[in-house]
Amino acid sequence: MASLDHVDLELLAALSEDPRATVVALAERLRLSRNTVQARMSRLEQAGVFHSFERAISTEGLGFPLQAFLSIGVRQPDLPVITEELRRIPEIIQVYGVSGQVDLLALVACRDARHLFDVDARILAIAGVERTETSLVMREAIPYRVSGLMELARRER
Repeated sequence: MASLDHVDLELLAALSEDPRATVVALAERLRLSRNTVQARMSRLEQAGVFHSFERAISTEGLGFPLQAFLSIGVRQPDLPVITEELRRIPEIIQVYGVSGQVDLLALVACRDARHLFDVDARILAIAGVERTETSLVMREAIPYRVSGLMELARRER
């Protein structure tokens, strides 16, 4: 990805503060032309700067208030197939490949403990999955954020 300049970082900061801002409103706020803002947003999107807008939707609001992290141990040669099978389980929100004692760390959202038990059973039924360990999310101590990183990047420019 290309490096972000001062204008890109200001645009991202403005979007972070008001994610629903229109291109026109962003242009006015940043004192740029609408076309400049639109072009930069397109370039940032193509560069993979923006995550899915799904991150802003609450699982609890959808009726899935129980979240848990599942540490998953797998047979390494089966990892690509396992990843595709995990992708088919709608309760899985995210999966990270990690180093250490486990191979994958999955964040899941469920209706209740029984639902979580069933999701875990579906994961264990995937060929190549050797074990899981479940850690319930008790509360979100620090929500997903990048504002501190944006400020750090702006200071370093």
